Amino acid sequence: MAGTTRPSEAAAASDAPAPAAARGGAIASLVRFDRGERVLHWANAAWFAVLLATALCLYVPAVSEVVARRALIKTVHVYAGLTLALPLLATALAGRWGAGFRADVRRLNRWSADDRRWLRTRGRDRTARLGKFNPGQKLNAAFTAGAILVMLGTGSIMRWPEWWPLSWRTGATFVHDWTFIALVVAITGHVVLALSDRDALSSMRRGRISGAWARRHAPRWYEEETGAPAATDRR
Repeated sequence: MAGTTRPSEAAAASDAPAPAAARGGAIASLVRFDRGERVLHWANAAWFAVLLATALCLYVPAVSEVVARRALIKTVHVYAGLTLALPLLATALAGRWGAGFRADVRRLNRWSADDRRWLRTRGRDRTARLGKFNPGQKLNAAFTAGAILVMLGTGSIMRWPEWWPLSWRTGATFVHDWTFIALVVAITGHVVLALSDRDALSSMRRGRISGAWARRHAPRWYEEETGAPAATDRR
């Protein structure tokens, strides 16, 4: 299947051995995120943390009064925003280091009938056989990517207002502020869900996920990676 990563490719990208199924044994764990994806994830998290913290200092009067150094905070906020997309671009263009990321971008952009059924039932349809990412994660990724572009565009207008007419500046400020609020909601939800699934959270720190988790939550991906049927492999 186009856009998927074979067991041997995933193992090569993460310097980890191939899944046990590829060697004819039981499947204890699989590589979920390679090193490049994990570094990218935590770099993005750090960038967003800086942006959220500086935005609070700029827009919440009580916080602004405590911090006081508004000019410095504004400079940090602006340049953190202007460089937010750099880790994504660097990883996407990084050859073997970005192989896992590019494969997952393709996965995130593909929707199956099971994905649509899962979304219509809000995850209650337990017969939907999902891939590596569930539809909620796919929507979140699409929203985040779009929000980065919107924030970059509106932030640039706000940073260099002399280049733009008044109506553009006013609209950019409105859109920038509301996109920021939507991002706070999305990031908060992302963190809450991550903390509720310790196996998934651990996979973003260590790279690997248990075979049992993959069979339960991502049976299509499990079968792509191992060649073993998710419904019958109970070990």
